[in-house]
Amino acid sequence: MYTRSTLGAVALAALFVSTAAIAATPVTGTWMTEGGKALVRIESCGDAICGRIVKVLRREPGKPTTDIANPDPAKRNNPIEGTFILTGFKDAGALWKGKIYNPESGKTYNAKLTRNADGTLKVEGCVAFLCRGPIWTPAT
Repeated sequence: MYTRSTLGAVALAALFVSTAAIAATPVTGTWMTEGGKALVRIESCGDAICGRIVKVLRREPGKPTTDIANPDPAKRNNPIEGTFILTGFKDAGALWKGKIYNPESGKTYNAKLTRNADGTLKVEGCVAFLCRGPIWTPAT
């Protein structure tokens, strides 16, 4: 016969096991954006995960080299390289949730990151309940 404390301990252990089983796959590292345009480094930023552009690999002619569309006028002269585009990402089970900044438009969106079985990273910006975005590959 099981006592209440034994059943409580079993339930608590099951909760910890099930929580660990649904933890998001790590996404830290350096990633090449779709089309090989840039390298983004994703790393720990305090209690969250963030990502910044570390290198622009394919600059389009006529495109600014600074964060010209930033809604904060004080940041518009900052170089694109070094700009944080992923902020506040937290483990949300099978994926990571946070914010993504688009330096081309100056807009920030809710976002999801999901590590695919093939090692790639699905990066989705969300407007309302619609989410879409590119696939990034690990930089080697």
